Amino acid sequence: MTGGTLTDGREAAQYSPRRWAALAITLLAVLMDMVDNTILNVALPSVQTDLGASSSQLEWAVAGYTLAFATAMLTGARLGDRFGRRRIYLTGLAGFVAASALAGAAINPEMLIASRVLQGAAAAMMVPQVLAMLQVEFPSSERTRAMSLYGLTFAVGGIGGPLLGGTLLEADLFGLDWRPIFYLNIPVGTAAFIGALLLTRESRGPKLRGFDTRGTLIATAGLLCLLFPLVEGRELGWPWWTFALMAACPAVLWLFIRHEQRISDRGRSPLIAPSLLRHRGAVGGLLVAVLFFCGTAHQLVMTVHLQVGEGYTPLRTGLTMVAFTVGVGIGSGFAPRLMPLGRRVVLLGCSVMAAGMVLITATVDRHAGALEPWHLVPGMVLSGLGMAMVAGTLVNIVLAKVPRSASGSASSLVNTAIQVGVATGVAIVATVYFSALDGGDPPADAAVTGLWSVVALYVLAGLSAFALPPGRVEPAGDDREDDQDNGSAGRTTSAGERPRPLPRTQATLRPRASGARQGT
Repeated sequence: MTGGTLTDGREAAQYSPRRWAALAITLLAVLMDMVDNTILNVALPSVQTDLGASSSQLEWAVAGYTLAFATAMLTGARLGDRFGRRRIYLTGLAGFVAASALAGAAINPEMLIASRVLQGAAAAMMVPQVLAMLQVEFPSSERTRAMSLYGLTFAVGGIGGPLLGGTLLEADLFGLDWRPIFYLNIPVGTAAFIGALLLTRESRGPKLRGFDTRGTLIATAGLLCLLFPLVEGRELGWPWWTFALMAACPAVLWLFIRHEQRISDRGRSPLIAPSLLRHRGAVGGLLVAVLFFCGTAHQLVMTVHLQVGEGYTPLRTGLTMVAFTVGVGIGSGFAPRLMPLGRRVVLLGCSVMAAGMVLITATVDRHAGALEPWHLVPGMVLSGLGMAMVAGTLVNIVLAKVPRSASGSASSLVNTAIQVGVATGVAIVATVYFSALDGGDPPADAAVTGLWSVVALYVLAGLSAFALPPGRVEPAGDDREDDQDNGSAGRTTSAGERPRPLPRTQATLRPRASGARQGT
């Protein structure tokens, strides 16, 4: 599969006979991305002990990856469209392996954080190319099956991250403690690199007019105005400038929108289409995505508390968290059928998720010091059901509520908002949790405080669902897929989309063939 360069919208005869083998190899990138998004949570207590990291540095080690991924995702996809998806995939994969080696060799918290940011940026280069290559390498008759395998990779990565992390920490290979969780990417990434060289072929999307580098920098600055004071403010004693930075965040993001409008008016390619913000469906989806996925930080609270407060081993912690994934798996079986209910299913999912978190919170409080894994199963499963109801339908509901011509940009905007929500949630929830823990509260009380903040976020997400347009939703039919076959796949993937049922929260949802990345 090393023939000439391909363009979107080819004839069926041009599909490679080795496309399935190529897909299996490239999906290793998705697997590594998912594993690295969940594996560190289990190792946080060990990292803190070994490197002497503060709680805010632990937050940056987790949030830095997601923030870098979110801000670089759109640019990464466009680099693939312009310079070649295979080339950018291999470049990102090499960078990811190198960053993993640096993370494993970290001698202080600062080196670990920098390595995690590099990991996230490299993942933003390699992962979007997988969906783009899938769109051009498979005919529509095979694409559903290929997309199912794509979604299955998220499930395997989501479940495998905590379990693999717990197993490696328990084994303490070569006396390296937590470091093998990163070193493992070196042989896996090397195998994926060699396989991709042998099996994949180059493809490009429609030609884009320039890169919006300035827009990326403005958007990143706006997010840092919010995240930096949230993470660092507590340890610095909340000086006045932390509040000034947070107050500046909306202004900087407004400047970003104005900049994108100017880019669009000049006929260049903006990161997001400013016209989308005039559609209620896109704005509503943006609000829900940010608030709902902020709540996924409950996993950080639980993985740390189970080890620090309840004395669980890392492996037992990983096994305990699997119950949440079981709930997502059950919910994924019926959630897509509820999509015609529109915003009502999103509101219901947020309510179920909040109820599950209330149950978990009450359980942690009631059984403090004697918490058994089975105590958490009902709340974990219920929360997983709520996650599936929102993660499995939100992007498609938004797509049904915006003009078809804006569907690619709309789904990329919501999917980026999902990653921003994950990073922001770590900053908010972890700050609440570690403030209570470092302030002398008993471990269970600190965990309860952190989990109540999660409940509040899910309640706010439910209220924000009313910003979505009312009415029933009719699922998109094959005509949307046909549009992709005729060339819109390049436009869609250039927006940075990839179906991700639960990017940071262990899911088993099957993505739609529209190419929308559905949220972790």
